[in-house]
Amino acid sequence: MVEQTADLRVTNARVVTPNGTINGGVAATDGTIVGVGTESNLPEAEREIDADGNYLIPGFIDPHVHWGLSRYEYEYHEGLEHDFETETRGAVHGGVTTVVNFLLQKEPYLPDMDFFKRAGEENSYIDFAYHAIVHQDHHVDEIEGLAEEGIRSYKVFFNWYKNASPELGIDHSNAGGVYKVLDKVSEIPNGVVMFHAENEDLATERRAELKEEGRNDLKAWSESAPNICEAMQIEQIGRLTEYTDSRAYIVHMSTAEGVDICKRFQEQGVNLHAETLPAFLSHTYEQEDLGVWGKISPPLRGEESKKRLWEGLRNGVVDYVGTDHCPHKIEFKEKEEGKHGDIWDAIPGDNNGIEYFLPVMMSEGVNKNRISMERLVEVCSTNNAKRWGLYPRKGAIAEGSDADMVIVDLDKSAVVDDDFYHTMEPRYSTFHGEELTGLPTHTIVGGEVVVEDGELRTDPGGRNYLPRGPEGVELE
Repeated sequence: MVEQTADLRVTNARVVTPNGTINGGVAATDGTIVGVGTESNLPEAEREIDADGNYLIPGFIDPHVHWGLSRYEYEYHEGLEHDFETETRGAVHGGVTTVVNFLLQKEPYLPDMDFFKRAGEENSYIDFAYHAIVHQDHHVDEIEGLAEEGIRSYKVFFNWYKNASPELGIDHSNAGGVYKVLDKVSEIPNGVVMFHAENEDLATERRAELKEEGRNDLKAWSESAPNICEAMQIEQIGRLTEYTDSRAYIVHMSTAEGVDICKRFQEQGVNLHAETLPAFLSHTYEQEDLGVWGKISPPLRGEESKKRLWEGLRNGVVDYVGTDHCPHKIEFKEKEEGKHGDIWDAIPGDNNGIEYFLPVMMSEGVNKNRISMERLVEVCSTNNAKRWGLYPRKGAIAEGSDADMVIVDLDKSAVVDDDFYHTMEPRYSTFHGEELTGLPTHTIVGGEVVVEDGELRTDPGGRNYLPRGPEGVELE
């Protein structure tokens, strides 16, 4: 019997698989992995890439981005289409091969589902799924219908943004509303309620006090929403999740206190899990040179929280990493007052996260011995795929999985400057000016080499919406 020739094979790699790291390679045909092992056990292929002994890992999955968020230049639907093209272009340069985006509008979501699917299918460089932000009563009423459309994750701001960013149109939430959402989602197979956990009632008072003192610096932004703001909300979320026997996920957890609270509830058997961000693993509020570029929400914390978040990633309390990528033009971010302008008026949120995600986690994590490569793949790819119903189609180098892979050179370095990014707005991020070591050399999406040595080799569009059923997304 003649062995069929594959479309692509990668050889001479350190391949990170669900069963450990092996020396060998991977073969792919029609966008699917058809072989994993030593070169002698792989089929011949139309094209072969020599990985030069570098790591071959599943593409990162970013579970936390906000396309269409900037309402200053586009209306929401127009911005969503725009950002799918510009920001996923950055994603493939950075080694991210799947994204889960948050839908955010005041109007009901279900009438626009065809548009939401088409926006990604026609403009994205990578496959995509959606979460829905449920901040109106009619959104809560849509939960069952959204599940039928393949959206099984629903975000609540508890109770942030009514005052911090009124332009977003997010209403104040309370414990009663959180109870209703958790209770409803407990009946949705594999449904998850996601929480931005910050207490804005306390933060409103602290902001007023700090402004009265004349403070207008990055540390003041952190002091305006102190660690207790996050801790007290996670505590309530844990208790409400236990009461409803539901499933909860804390997005962008930033504090040592949050790690401790999640650990306690997890040990009690409560389905409460947490994500953190590269920014919280790398920066603190002491870095005043960041200016308003460092204004993110929740705010940057101190060294102790940074240390405890890394510990949480290693020991399994924190099981997920995303980016909270919020694309804004620099003039809107800064409100045209410059990098060191008004900290209170500047827009919260970091830029270019989806492109710096992998390089930062390699540079700050693997290369500084804070985390193993295998654990990094878990928290940045495999676990994200499992949590959001995408596994094993995504998040694994295994036969039958999508051929979404990245070759990573742990010795390759670059300084983050205006030429580093390939997104809409390459001129700022919290990592500008820093040297990152551990960069992708090849990004493979659906068996196609889409970026090779920094060169884009494909066009946007033709990617897949990933609807998540009761058992997750189906294998192709």
